[in-house]
Amino acid sequence: GCGSRSRLSPHLENCCLRVSANVAYQHAAEDIKYLTGVTVPSKTQQRLVHYQDFDQPRATADIEELSADGGKVRLRAAQGEKSEWKDYKAIVSETGIIASFNQNDIIINWANKQPLAKPITCLGDGHDGVWNIFKEISCEQNRREILDWYHLNQNLQKVGGSMKRLKQAEAYLWKGKVESAAALFTKLKKKSAVNFCKYLEKHKQRIINYEVFSTDGICSIGSGAVESGIKQIARRIKISGASWKSEHVGQVLAHRCAYLNGLIGNQRQAA
Repeated sequence: GCGSRSRLSPHLENCCLRVSANVAYQHAAEDIKYLTGVTVPSKTQQRLVHYQDFDQPRATADIEELSADGGKVRLRAAQGEKSEWKDYKAIVSETGIIASFNQNDIIINWANKQPLAKPITCLGDGHDGVWNIFKEISCEQNRREILDWYHLNQNLQKVGGSMKRLKQAEAYLWKGKVESAAALFTKLKKKSAVNFCKYLEKHKQRIINYEVFSTDGICSIGSGAVESGIKQIARRIKISGASWKSEHVGQVLAHRCAYLNGLIGNQRQAA
């Protein structure tokens, strides 16, 4: 079953890919040697990842919810220079997780190829990058955009000051009363209050009656699914000492996502 110019069987390749999706390539080589008795060097482990065309999850029923967020990856720097952290984006649905680095179209194209409910619920925090992705998915009249309740409340608490005022604002926002909540801060001149009022104005169309949506089980009110997914990705790309070449990050993300989606073993080898 070996492919042309390969000394590794498809099953052994898949074993390597499953192991290296969780640990550094050097550790993957050590684990494979222990488990199988076959030596597959760390460089080969790395090449196996970059030769693959990893499958993406495919929905078999209408996707009801999408949540998006960003994570961090450390890029490799030239010797003597300081490495830097860059953002990548990920989106999660009932079907699985997709991530991309500097290529939002990967996420957008995947989502638009799936069967989407009408409306499709889109959950995210206040970052523009998240909503820039969502605005390219489906069409405006078929999207229900919701600002994550927990991030909304977190930003409220950053205003500080009177606890009574914060509690009242939280109660208003829980019921989706944006104007009432904003009125509590409009006379305050401190920067945190001014910024929070701007934040509310910017996202007022995404602030729903969280109480009703939560009680009636209409949809989720938080983007915890994607935050959990990003933590799962980080368990590979942010392991101790890990840094990546910029041109390799996208494939490393695809590798980790394929593993998390249970698709290692179903991928097609790139020509």
